[in-house]
Amino acid sequence: MHNLTIALHLEGHQVTGSDDEIYNPAKEKLEKYGLLPVAGWYPEKLNESLDLVIVGMHAKKDNTELAAALGLKLKVMSYPEFIAYHAKNKKRIVVAGSHGKTTTTSMIMHVLKENKVDYDYLVGAPLEGFHLMIRLSDAPVMVIEGDEYLSAPNDPIPKIWHYKPHLSIITGIAWDHINVFPTYQEYTDVFKRYLEELPSQASVYYYKHDLDLYKIVQSLSRTDLQSHAYEAYPAKIINNVAFLEFENQSYGLQVFGAHNLENIQACVQVCKQIGLKEVHILQALTSFKGAAKRMQLLHSTENQKIFLDFAHAPSKARATLKAVREQYPESKLIAILELHTFSSLNKDFIPLYAHVMDVADQSVVFFNKHTLENKGMPDLNPEYIKSSFKRNDLMVFRENTDLEQFLLKINREHTVILFMSSGTFNGLNIKSWATENLF
Repeated sequence: MHNLTIALHLEGHQVTGSDDEIYNPAKEKLEKYGLLPVAGWYPEKLNESLDLVIVGMHAKKDNTELAAALGLKLKVMSYPEFIAYHAKNKKRIVVAGSHGKTTTTSMIMHVLKENKVDYDYLVGAPLEGFHLMIRLSDAPVMVIEGDEYLSAPNDPIPKIWHYKPHLSIITGIAWDHINVFPTYQEYTDVFKRYLEELPSQASVYYYKHDLDLYKIVQSLSRTDLQSHAYEAYPAKIINNVAFLEFENQSYGLQVFGAHNLENIQACVQVCKQIGLKEVHILQALTSFKGAAKRMQLLHSTENQKIFLDFAHAPSKARATLKAVREQYPESKLIAILELHTFSSLNKDFIPLYAHVMDVADQSVVFFNKHTLENKGMPDLNPEYIKSSFKRNDLMVFRENTDLEQFLLKINREHTVILFMSSGTFNGLNIKSWATENLF
């Protein structure tokens, strides 16, 4: 929401907003533009002069400002509803799926930028070379990371249902967001309806080896959809660097892992369809470094590497661990996963992590009681987590001090350490530890 606030401000709109808590980096960014609101909700500030009220997911159903806006019969939109409204006359490209959305969206953005294509975008993480995570302009194209989570308390439908793109990628499907999609069938139905409601003659690129996704595409009632299955882009690995091969030329990458080769193939196919030549796409990808917290290298020497990755759901953690294991087969791999999302902290969902951490030499799971309390969830038994992960030597920490003591004792020689979380390990200063052994 803070990125949207700044983007609208830069387009010349007068923007105000409210929130109960604002943290960095949002706080510093809003302060820079003179847009930081006083914390709290102030329904008395809403009046008939407002052109539009945009609601984010953080507001609750009984939010006093939302109630005031609806009572005044103001125009109210959810965040994705507004994005769809902004992009209604543009060529829309949406990247959907349970994993790889941010990276694939970022790849497309990077390629278009390198090839001087004018476009708007919405992406879920900071990306080098881009000031904000959203751009709003009169550009003819918009690239959107399509989240399947609900839009807003007053608009409780999946965000991707709003966008109705001409070009779409679905990277794969793995059950997530158990709090709003309590069964796997309900979760997969989100993507089926998304495909059923795409515009006439729309194109969709979907990962070939996802059996459930293949079944969904084949079961669609419509026949006009231009569906294309894709798999990983062919590559050679030389000295731990992946090289893409095309027309007798090699293009070295700065990212690695089979999942990224899959993301690259999806990016290549979509960019070709909007008119770019494959050679120019590959040239651009050689300078792509990834989005923030997507295999982010925090520290590197000849004998040690420390990564931070956004992986948190079972499918994401499995793909990330597999990529790191294959990239550094001779190193000791220490994997540290934080359970932070509602799904990952749900007792019924945790068994889906069975054997996910097996490829690591040493595995750690961290969760914090305060996070559970904030989400209104019951406490978890560490022994239950161990049995669910199906790894007897799994270490489970609930307090920062215990995790810190473990980290300080690590012998970093010939070691790769991988932190995985959508959270912050309860505020643990991982970057400081990675570079200085300090907290």
